[in-house]
Amino acid sequence: MAEADLCHNPRLPGFIRALLDPDRYSPPVASVRLVQTHISLVIVAGDSVYKWKKPVNFGFVDFSTLAKREFYCRREVELNRRLCPDIYLGVVAVTRNGDGFALGGDGEVVEYGVKMRRMPEEGMLDRVIAAGGLGRDHLQGIVDILVPFYRRAQHGRRVRNNGRVAAIARTLANNSQQSRPFVGSEALPEERFARICAATDRVLAREELFAERRRKNRIRDCHGDLYSHNICLGEGGRIHIFDCLEFNDGLRHIDVCADIAFLAMDLEYHGLMELSDFFVRRFVAQSGDVGLLRLLEFYKCYRACVRGKVGLLSAVDPAMPAGQAAAAREAAARYFLLAEEYARGL
Repeated sequence: MAEADLCHNPRLPGFIRALLDPDRYSPPVASVRLVQTHISLVIVAGDSVYKWKKPVNFGFVDFSTLAKREFYCRREVELNRRLCPDIYLGVVAVTRNGDGFALGGDGEVVEYGVKMRRMPEEGMLDRVIAAGGLGRDHLQGIVDILVPFYRRAQHGRRVRNNGRVAAIARTLANNSQQSRPFVGSEALPEERFARICAATDRVLAREELFAERRRKNRIRDCHGDLYSHNICLGEGGRIHIFDCLEFNDGLRHIDVCADIAFLAMDLEYHGLMELSDFFVRRFVAQSGDVGLLRLLEFYKCYRACVRGKVGLLSAVDPAMPAGQAAAAREAAARYFLLAEEYARGL
């Protein structure tokens, strides 16, 4: 669907339809583009990006009220400035005066969003991967950022308690429950779902593995959504790691291994097995976290299931364009197949 057609799409909020008009910005921009996820509406307008939270409640994320969306917008800016202080510009409001919408202004606030500096799209890591341009030097640069980031990250009692087996089991059970409505579909056959759940349960029964991670202070306030879609190779060799998971502390207060496994899994999803191995080996060498390897496959399996669930939630969103929904469903099937492959080795 063209952007001009989206301006009249009744499934989109009125303020989004208004902000798809290039003349709505000051100064006006040459073009505007809308990108959707299961929880966000992202408008790319000139040199800026505006990210709006959908009024959804999936359990693991609750943006159902304006007050909650404002709160999590402010948290998003605060948390992402840990790694991207120059990208996250602040929280913006959409106001309504009569029948018109505007960014800022004196009218009633109808929505809050996050304003970001636009990063080079050709540098987005998923695009770099698709073009065959990802190399070891890029991954080394990512490791060089992550090792000190995790060393600085909070790891007090509240964070560390989320590394207990009961908390991890609850997180996996919630993710499985959110996937359950899709079990039996082509993307998630019942037998595949059962194998994955049985395998992860076997690992969770080995409580000593998780206790050791807590003893060694490996539970940190991490990124939480560390995969190629949220990494950009910027100008001058700068690497931006953005869009951390702000809406649920429990999904961000995790084992460092769960973060590293996410990107490792993502590289393998794209067929980059050797680069995934290089990334993990370099991280282990620089961080000294050899124990990470004992839980790496477990967390890869979990992360593949997370991406599969997100794909299926996106595919059934009525506001999602048909082509994007079909692509999300296909990707979900591939993620669950990959999760089953990991499960076989647990």
